[in-house]
Amino acid sequence: MVDQEPLSLAQLTAVMSDGAKPKAQWRIGTEHEKFGFDRTTLRRPAYEGDNGIFAMLTGLQRFGWSPVEEAGHVIALERRNNEGFSASISLEPGGQFELSGAPLKDIHDICNETGQHLMEVKMVADEIGLGFLGAGFDPLWAREDIPIMPKGRYEIMRAYMPKKGSLGLDMMLRTCTIQANLDFDSEADMVAKFRTSLALQPIATALFACSPFTEGKPNGFLSARANVWTDTDPDRTGMLDFVFAEGFGYETYANYALDTPMYFAKRGERYVDASGQSFRDFLKGELPALPGELPTMQDWGDHLTTLFPEVRLKSYLEMRGADGGPWSRICGLPALWAGILYDAPSLAAAWDLCKHWDIADHERLRRDVTRLGLRAEVAGRSVRDIAVDMVAIARQGLKNRGRFSGGMVDERGYLSELEDIADSGITPADRLLSLYHGEWEGDVTRMYRDFAY
Repeated sequence: MVDQEPLSLAQLTAVMSDGAKPKAQWRIGTEHEKFGFDRTTLRRPAYEGDNGIFAMLTGLQRFGWSPVEEAGHVIALERRNNEGFSASISLEPGGQFELSGAPLKDIHDICNETGQHLMEVKMVADEIGLGFLGAGFDPLWAREDIPIMPKGRYEIMRAYMPKKGSLGLDMMLRTCTIQANLDFDSEADMVAKFRTSLALQPIATALFACSPFTEGKPNGFLSARANVWTDTDPDRTGMLDFVFAEGFGYETYANYALDTPMYFAKRGERYVDASGQSFRDFLKGELPALPGELPTMQDWGDHLTTLFPEVRLKSYLEMRGADGGPWSRICGLPALWAGILYDAPSLAAAWDLCKHWDIADHERLRRDVTRLGLRAEVAGRSVRDIAVDMVAIARQGLKNRGRFSGGMVDERGYLSELEDIADSGITPADRLLSLYHGEWEGDVTRMYRDFAY
């Protein structure tokens, strides 16, 4: 038995509650993933090789990135900005290349960070014959065509995923997303932001829908990425009905996490397979994978990263509903959510859009937008109309924030593409399908030429 006291529920909830901070200290973080491809063959790059992922990670170190190793492999990079906040570049299971940006003050800083990252990536990629594509789902390659990255946790997940759903391996290997991370100042503020953003997450899914192709053909979806999440693992995904119930708070979420089966526990550089086992048993020293051991706070933090609802709570809230896409929409997602969640009147107006929806509405909408996008309906309104209102609310929120760039331009410009999408009712996926059936003459490989970074 490890010589330690069992973790209390108060300690477990503190991981979330300690993230609360005054409004003056709120930050915005943005994460985005992208597909690498060999510019000659269009194949996804392996880890090894002259134009592999390791070569990318090595080449990027010239820009001040420091390597992070696991079992002798470089599996990530880290870099601190001038304020001392860290950003990282990490790998998804199929080599999807992810920037987890530093927590920044405004969308201007986020777009500068994104632009610098994409410039650095392009410089290295050009030297070794790679390109990178922003989309929600791999448009060309089958699961078996995709190389696997050497990260221990992914081996455990790959073995466990098929036991829980039919599309979990697609999630791991063939999807890319954009995420925005935002702060709260209290439990009540967290609850209000969680409820509003969770209810409206399918609207963001429709606005960002950019995954209509699978293995070179239309797949019947506008966001195949979002559809994947409907059949990945019901224990750890979805719309979290309890968030809308009276009494929801940090403790409720902690109990949800405790009831979600584990994937692993990490000991040194070794991942111990605890898939399907109970963290509650772990708290009692009865985890079959580590009999007699009690969990650390690091174990709890690791476990929280294995939950994948549409909005995730850690020491901040993560918006998880958007497909990967071009540079402009990478900046657009944090602009959308900061405009809504960081301005009190805008948060209230956004809640008014969805507060009367019931649980059945949430679940139906989540599924409908995967196929119908902005043409879906909820509670008698079209998603397009709600999206127009949602973007307008965000625009007013950003105006109220009054965060100006050096050129004295505020953050509203980052919503321009989302305004065009909402006003037209045409999602990015609809536009891709029009190209496929028209100018591209059924050739999905044109996407790699026309839409690479």
